[in-house]
This record gives sequence, C-alpha cells and structure tokens, in this order.
Amino acid sequence: MTNRRDFLKKLGTAGIGVGGLGAWSDLQRIAAAASLEPSPKAAGEDYRAMVCVFLFGGNDANNMVIPTSTTEYQQYATGRTPTLALPLNSLRALNVSNTPGRTFGLHNSMTGLQGVFNAGKAAVVANVGPLLAPTSRADLQARRVPIPQDLYSHSDQQAQWQSSISDGAPRSGWGGRVGDLMKDANGTNNSSTLISVSGNNLFEVGTTLTSFKVSPGNHFGFDFYKGASSNDALSKGITDLLGLPSANLFDGAWKDVIHRAIQNQQVLASALAAVPPFTTVFPNTGLGNQMQMIARLVSVRAALGLKRQVFFASIGGFDTHGDEQIGRQSELLGEVSNALTALYNATVELNCSDLVTSFTASDFNRTFPSNGKGSDHAWGSHHVVVGGAVQGGKMYGTFPTLVKGGPDDTGGGGLWIPTTSVDQYGATLARWFGVDVGGVNTIFPNLARFPAANLGFLG
Repeated sequence: MTNRRDFLKKLGTAGIGVGGLGAWSDLQRIAAAASLEPSPKAAGEDYRAMVCVFLFGGNDANNMVIPTSTTEYQQYATGRTPTLALPLNSLRALNVSNTPGRTFGLHNSMTGLQGVFNAGKAAVVANVGPLLAPTSRADLQARRVPIPQDLYSHSDQQAQWQSSISDGAPRSGWGGRVGDLMKDANGTNNSSTLISVSGNNLFEVGTTLTSFKVSPGNHFGFDFYKGASSNDALSKGITDLLGLPSANLFDGAWKDVIHRAIQNQQVLASALAAVPPFTTVFPNTGLGNQMQMIARLVSVRAALGLKRQVFFASIGGFDTHGDEQIGRQSELLGEVSNALTALYNATVELNCSDLVTSFTASDFNRTFPSNGKGSDHAWGSHHVVVGGAVQGGKMYGTFPTLVKGGPDDTGGGGLWIPTTSVDQYGATLARWFGVDVGGVNTIFPNLARFPAANLGFLG
C-alpha cells in the first residue's frame, strides 16, 4: 500500500504544494451553479488580476532600458565598455511620450515588448528598489536616513522586494497582504485569490491566505488519481489510505485536506478542459508555459466566481557575475519579452486586457561597470508594467545619471540609489486592484514617507 511518504513525493512530482491542497474548498458548489465555459469580458466586469513576474538572480537592467540620445548613450557606452555596451543600432526604439529631449531603447531581444510599449499598453518604471525613506547620495554618505538591511544579498533583497519590508524579517508578502484585504470580493471562494505557477514564494504569503500552487504543464494536480472505483494500483492505494480509520486529530485533518484537494482538482481540471486553444501562440519556454496557464485560469474566472486574483510566476538565471553575460541575458530577456507579450495578446483575445496587469520584479540591478565578464550586485533597477489599463508609452520615476561616481551612485561603484521605492511601485498596483487608501498604507507601512503614493502608471 502506498504510504504517506511515497504519496507526498508523488504530490511533489505532480506540481502541487501540500500547503495549497485544500485551497479551492467551495469550487464544487460553485461549479454546480455555473457554466464552466471560458469567460469573455462582461460589460462593466468587476475583475482584476495582478501578475508578478520575478526575475531571480538580479537582472542587469542597465542593458534592458538604455538611453539613446547622443550624450546619454555616450555615457552609457563609456561606462559599460569594453564588455557590456550594446551597439546603438541594435536597440529597440521606444516612443516615450513624457521624456522630451531624451530617447530610450529596449534590449535588442525584446521586440515583443517594444511593440506593446509603442502601442501604449506597457510602461517603464525607472530606478526602483527597496527603500525605507527617500535617499540621496548625501543622505547615504552622511547616514542621515535608515537604509534597508543586507543590501546586495540575493536572499534578503528577494525577500524585501516580495514583502516590501526592509527593516526586519518579513512574515508575509505584499501580494499576500493585498489578497488578504481583497479576498471577500471572491465570496466563499476567497482562498483562490492567490495562485502561484512557480511554486512557493514569499510574495503570496498572507496573514489569512496561502497561495494555491498550480503546475504550468499539461498535467494538473491530482490527475494521476483515477477515482475510488479504479483498480489502478496508485489510485487504489490512495483510496485505501484515505479510508483507514484516523488514529488522531492530525491524521484526520490530513485526510480531510487530501479529500478536498482531490475534489477541488476535479472541478478546476474540468473548468480548464473546457478552454479551447488560444489563437495566441505562447512560446514553449518555462515562462511561456507559466503565462499560458495564467491565461487559462483567467479565462474561467467568471465560471468559478472570481473577481480578484494575484498570480506569481518566475524565471531564473540572472546572476551573471562570470557568465558570458551578453549572450545569456539576451536569451533571458527574450524569453521574458515573448512570454509577457503572449500573455497580453491572450488577454486581448479574451477581451479582458484592461483587467490583467503584469509587472516585473527582481533581486536588484547590477553594477554599471563590468567586472571583466559580467556584472555584480547593485541596487536600483528598471521594470516594465504591461496591460490594457497601463498608462503606457511612458517612463515613470527618475532615470539615473549613468556616470560612475555621479549623483545617483552610492559611492563610485556604479550602484544606483533607487529614486522610486518598492512601496510606491506596489501601492500603485494595489490601488488599481481595488485596495483603499487606508489598506494601502497598512500593506506598505513606510509609504507615508514618500512624496507620491501613486505613481500614475495605471488608470
């Protein structure tokens, strides 16, 4: 007979976390009352989805968004020569409407996002990073303001980006806290508010909710279980195991979780089985598959009674100290661009592009000068926001002066001091999501220290 240890191993290979197994506890009741057909946008539909795409390892944003006007490009080329400077004629021109006299381009592999940006459906948010208060170079050198703990550490900066807590050990993520405040919009199905297609993450840890883990592949959850009447060895083992008398409260609770998970998986799998193939072609990459699963889940939102959802996806490989950074980053940014573009196109196909906003996040930027082969850990970074509700074709925040030892450098190493905080970035998304002013200030406790609580990149 299959024992618990073997069973849990099987759950891991199925791509579903035990912590999220019982999250969809009311789906059967909802499914009985609703058609499981893909959901086109209804007139005035009250639905919002945020999609966090985390770039693990620290994306070198100095080569993602690049100034192309003569003086600034020369500063860029001088500072990144000889190994990291990209040729001017290789960059993807951005039609930025709010930077008069200054022009910018995207990395040459980001053709898809160039098109979305120039169509007014994507924006760049410049020089974002964890901050406890507005910080200048003079403030930093004189130690006049508090500074986030453990700068330049992967694990700490990932935690600070995902939690917006920079002065202590975080116990929840800002996406999870947003979900906590908005869960009632989903009624009795409120625990489906947080969904990860990339495993466990701090971003979606709430105080009352946990995220539901969904595999981005074609095999979903408990599809290996054929039902109580099956003679399949694995299915029979599971049925027999769940049918044993419970020895204690923990054993009984464990079986309840598995029962609910099996029931919920069947309902969600049935909903997704009703989704016809998209006309939009998703790239067959790790991130492309994650975006496709998110699009499929969005397409059944009305059938499952959902009005607010926070998704988490990710891609790794951006820690480019000694790698051949030019080639490696080209592959990675191309994957990001193609996947985000496909998700946007799928939401257009579903007629709900203004209801879904995706955005990037990463550990940190990387040093402006090369270390010889790649670049090292830095601080403030640039990010992209994509969706039909985005006030696009614009750059938000303040683009740094690309001069080693310049006014935006921490101390001469080419590490930009953020001019926009993670709090401001997240608060702008949370307000669009429907969180009120009081709620936003609860989610982002340091927000009141900054001059603008809403950066304006979402309508």
